[in-house]
Amino acid sequence: MNFTNPTSFESRRMMIKSSIFGLLGVSIPHISYAKTIVDPVKNQEANQLFHRYPAIDDEIVAEVVGAAHFDLNRVKELVDKRPELSRATWDWAFGDWETAIGAASHVGRRDIVEYLLSKGARPDIFNYTTLGAFDAVKSMIENTPGIQRIYGPHGISLLDHARAGLRMQKSMNEKQISDSKKLISYLSSLGDADGETYEDVDTSEKEKYIGDYKYGEGVQDGFSIKLNMRKLISLGKLGSSGGSLYKVGANEFMYQGAPSTRVSFQFENGNVKSLTLKEPDLVLIAKKL
Repeated sequence: MNFTNPTSFESRRMMIKSSIFGLLGVSIPHISYAKTIVDPVKNQEANQLFHRYPAIDDEIVAEVVGAAHFDLNRVKELVDKRPELSRATWDWAFGDWETAIGAASHVGRRDIVEYLLSKGARPDIFNYTTLGAFDAVKSMIENTPGIQRIYGPHGISLLDHARAGLRMQKSMNEKQISDSKKLISYLSSLGDADGETYEDVDTSEKEKYIGDYKYGEGVQDGFSIKLNMRKLISLGKLGSSGGSLYKVGANEFMYQGAPSTRVSFQFENGNVKSLTLKEPDLVLIAKKL
C-alpha cells in the first residue's frame, strides 16, 4: 500500500535530535504519566523526563554512539559516569544498528574500543577483527562457517574492519601490527570476507538522483539524496546526509546495512520525478522537488 500521509511512517520511528550527524530532528514530547512518578530525578521536574523514562534518553544514546567514531574524550565524559552506555546501540535508519564499540571498530579507533571494553562493552567478531585478534577470529569462523560474510554496521565487511585495525599504526607495537597483517592475509584468503560487489554508478547518473524529495506536508516529511564523503549517493532525512545507497539493479538501490530496504527512482522525459522506498510493511513514494 502507498502512503502520501506521513502519519503511518512517522509513527514507526521516533525522530529525535542527533547532535553528531544531524540525521534526525524534532522535539521530544512530554510524557503524560510523569506526574505519577515520585521523586524522579533530583532538581528535575517530572514532566521534563524522557518520554520513555526509565529508558535512557535517545539523545544520549545517539551521542555516545556518534562520538565513538572519533572523540575519546567525549565518550569518556559520557561513559565514566554511566558505564552501561558502553553498550549503547543506535539504529541510524532502516535497521542499520550500531553499537558504540562497533562505531569505534570500523573507523579503526583501537583506543576507544579498548576503553569501552574496560567499561563493560560486549565484544563481537568485528571488534576482535579490528584489534587483530587472529586466534579469536579464526576460531569463530571455524566454529561458525560463513560468519565471515556477515556485515557490520553500515554494511561494512569483516575484512574492512581488519584493514581499519591498522589505521593507528603509529601507536601500535610490533606484535599488534604483525597480528593485524596476519589477520588481513587470512581473511583475504577466504575469498568472501570482503562483502558484496555492487554495480557502478557513473557521475552523470548520480547527478540525476541528487535532490530533495517530499512524501508529506510536514517540514521534515522527505528525504535528501546527496553525495557522501565516499562519493556514493546517500539517503538521509530532508536536508541531512544519510546512509549510502548501493546499486542492485536499474535505478534500484539497497540502503546500507538494511537488505530488506530498497530505494528505486522513477523517470519522466529523462528526469527523475520520484523515488519509491520499500520496506517489508511499507511502500512510500516521495516526489522530487
